[in-house]
Parts: sequence; C-alpha cells; structure tokens
Amino acid sequence: MRLLLAEDERDLSKALCAILKHNNYSVDPVYNGEDAYDYGMSENYDGIILDLMMPKMNGIDVLKKLRQNGISTPVLILTAKAQTEDKILGLDSGADDYLTKPFSTGELLARIRAMTRRKSEFSPNLLTLGNLSLNRETYELSTDSGSIRLGNKEFQMIEMLMSNAGRLISTEQFMERIWGYETEAEINVVWVYISYLRKKLSSLKANIEIKATRGVGYTLEEIKC
Repeated sequence: MRLLLAEDERDLSKALCAILKHNNYSVDPVYNGEDAYDYGMSENYDGIILDLMMPKMNGIDVLKKLRQNGISTPVLILTAKAQTEDKILGLDSGADDYLTKPFSTGELLARIRAMTRRKSEFSPNLLTLGNLSLNRETYELSTDSGSIRLGNKEFQMIEMLMSNAGRLISTEQFMERIWGYETEAEINVVWVYISYLRKKLSSLKANIEIKATRGVGYTLEEIKC
C-alpha cells in the first residue's frame, strides 16, 4: 500500500517514513505544498498524509486543489493546530480525518488503516482500458487472447499507466514510486521494464500501447484504428 507523506519538518518526516515502512507501507516523502500537489495529481496513492503548515503552498490549499481536480485519494491531515475551527476547515476542504501533533504511533497507524480501508471499499479490483484488463488482486493482465501474471514491479508500472491513461508519467516518477528515493538502480531500469510490458501487451494482442516522449516519460494510449 502506497502513501504520500507531505511534511516539511525533515526529522519528523524521516521518523514517520521509518515507522510506516516498518509497517509495510511504501512512502513517498515531499517537503513543500507544491510538491505535495504535483505528486498527489500525478500518482495513484492509497492515502495522503498532509501537514497543514508547509512552504510554497499550505495544506488546505493543496487539499482544495486536489479535490477541485477530481482527486479522491483519502487525506489525513497532520497539524499542530488543535482548535476546532481548524479541524472543521480541514474536513470541509475535503480531508477524511484529522490528527493533532503530538500523536502516538498506534493512533497514526489506526487512522491510516481506517482511511485506506474506506478507499478499498470503493476501489475496483479490475482496471480496464481498451480490450485490456488488470486484476489488482491476482496481478493478472488479460485480454480475450489470454492472460499473463505480472511480477511486482511490472504490476506497479502498468497500474500507474492504466490509472493515469493518456497522462504523461515521467521516468523519475516511476523511479521514485516503484524503486524508491534511495534506490541504487540506474534510471534505465525503467526502460527495461517498459520493454517487458510492451512485449506482453503485444503477446496479448492488446489494443493499447505505451508511447514514449523522448527524454521525458511514457503515456498509455489506445491504438487508433
């Protein structure tokens, strides 16, 4: 399960990342509101943990812009502000829950579980585009011509592409989401996995293709007849 953590206090962010990873979450940390908005728009997260007081754009503005653009990812607000008015503002702006600092690790994890559980009740297990289907439970990619079970990284990559069909995903976004910030993998590993997926799409006779924008990234599109 993948989370976006937007917290500008680096020591706290590092500690939260360690706790979440220890509890089997994948985490992308960002440290300002503009990056929180960009990542929230371009990635498919199971939940967003959003600090209110951040540089470049505050958490409320990030949240409002995400909701205005149709992003329904569950959001848990973290803040040092304990006033009822601030909680009401956050919830009215589209937050799913609110946690005041300081908080216990147990309460944080419980609220994340509740938040992501609500999302899973509404998220389809089957993603479809053109004649292609991706089963999120079995990792199977299929068409009428057959099915292939994907490896973990192949699954994450095609899930990103299918969830953002027609939208450009940069090589760096693939690296950060799938391999992580601290990976020692070379950036050309993305091209290698794109090549694997293209071969599998071809073998399944899928009517969608992965298009490359040289030096920028990749887009998943239906093949025009």
